[in-house]
Amino acid sequence: MRIVLVDDHRVVARSLKAFLESFDGLQVVGMAASGEELLEKLDEWQPEIIVQDLLLPGGIDGVETTRRVLRRQPGARVIVLTASTDEARMMGALRAGACGYVRKDAEPETLLAAVRAVARGKQFYDVPPVAGAEEDLTPREKEVLRRVALGRSNKEIADELGVADETVKTHVTHVLSKLMADNRAQAVVQALKRGLVSLDELE
Repeated sequence: MRIVLVDDHRVVARSLKAFLESFDGLQVVGMAASGEELLEKLDEWQPEIIVQDLLLPGGIDGVETTRRVLRRQPGARVIVLTASTDEARMMGALRAGACGYVRKDAEPETLLAAVRAVARGKQFYDVPPVAGAEEDLTPREKEVLRRVALGRSNKEIADELGVADETVKTHVTHVLSKLMADNRAQAVVQALKRGLVSLDELE
């Protein structure tokens, strides 16, 4: 499995390389410090999996890098590894085609699990499931969550469902509370994990 690491923190990248290569079948074929460097070496490296930070130096961020990489190599699988809690950036990466999301404060084994999952064609989101939360969501709350995942604003959701803005705001608050999510992006990841929305729909 040919892996490329994209992170401007060399210590992080080298540590990840050593960790991943300690397992059979995983080979780090390149390390880039920016999106530009990755795109420059993409044809040479031919990675199957790209593990990249979202906050990258230079002119293009992790979201745009993901978009450009997948335009050139549609078969590559991108795992976002980030300390950022910026929900717009995270959603942007998923919409650009990233199929994995791992927090930088996660255990190394979580990244390994993500690499193995996406290698098998699966998606991997490092957000712990909330026991019983799906059953607790009402059908209307699931509809609202699905529309939140698709990037709709409260007003757009209200228009689509034919209800007042305040009603949608209340539903969103209940959904976040039940899923123990701090923001809409975390709720979206839960929606993805629960199969309420697919990555194809997010693109």
